[in-house]
Amino acid sequence: MRSVVTVTTIIVNVLSMIGLIVGVLLHSGRGGGLSDMFGGGGAAALGSASAERNLSRITTVLALVWLLTVTALGILLSQ
Repeated sequence: MRSVVTVTTIIVNVLSMIGLIVGVLLHSGRGGGLSDMFGGGGAAALGSASAERNLSRITTVLALVWLLTVTALGILLSQ
């Protein structure tokens, strides 16, 4: 049972890590960033500020999930 929890936690950790990397890369920096590549129709409908705000929220949630899974793995693997 413990190995199933550990493997599930590792899978969630890796998926949140990949999502976090993508989320950070999609943020617009000083020059617009990669989010301008996908901003054609979707950003015009939602508004650029709204899309950036939602992306920030998603990235924050993914960072929290990653932090919690790293902590859980530390506890699971130390026992």
